[in-house]
Amino acid sequence: MSTRPAIECKLNGPYLVRDLVQLRTSTGHELPTQPTLALCRCGGSANKPFCDGTHQKNGFSSAGPVADATAASPQRVAYRAPGITIYDDRTLCAHAGHCTDGLAAVFKYGSEPWIDAGGAPPTAIVETVRRCPSGALSCTVDGPAVPELAASPVLTVTKNGPNAVLGDVALKDAQSGRSSPAPRYTLCRCGGSKNKPFCDGTHWSIGFADERN
Repeated sequence: MSTRPAIECKLNGPYLVRDLVQLRTSTGHELPTQPTLALCRCGGSANKPFCDGTHQKNGFSSAGPVADATAASPQRVAYRAPGITIYDDRTLCAHAGHCTDGLAAVFKYGSEPWIDAGGAPPTAIVETVRRCPSGALSCTVDGPAVPELAASPVLTVTKNGPNAVLGDVALKDAQSGRSSPAPRYTLCRCGGSKNKPFCDGTHWSIGFADERN
């Protein structure tokens, strides 16, 4: 029986990734894995996505409010239409733009409210919600929650952005002591998120760059 992959957020340090078979770049290139990997989250490593100890020199702090990336998060806002309810948790959004770019009739950038749950058929909404890498978006159709599609555990190092985790990968934060069973979440690697360990889109505003990925 295989061991469940897990990510531990070390206090003021890297992500320790254990027993993960798939680690890849934004272009789909497979990176070498080991039973335990240390991935940078201070943003300063010269060997991204791997940790090189720079967090010990640049004053990186992992402090910050920790969101609970679960379906029961109290931060969620519901947007309802006949047959479907869309839930949005802004504290988890990585601003990847898959929703606003993929289904603008529902996810309306710059508008308030920014979600129109009746703007497209439920099937199109479900497909778009499932593409949300952070888990900020979820939905129910006619009552029951839409099940997640089965996916092999994988961590993708996104282009100049967060680590996108998909599949059954446990998450434990050293400061909160909580674990997250969410099947999709994004972890900050620029060092600037105000919602560590999760990405909050700060990589955009600070111009975070990873030229090697």
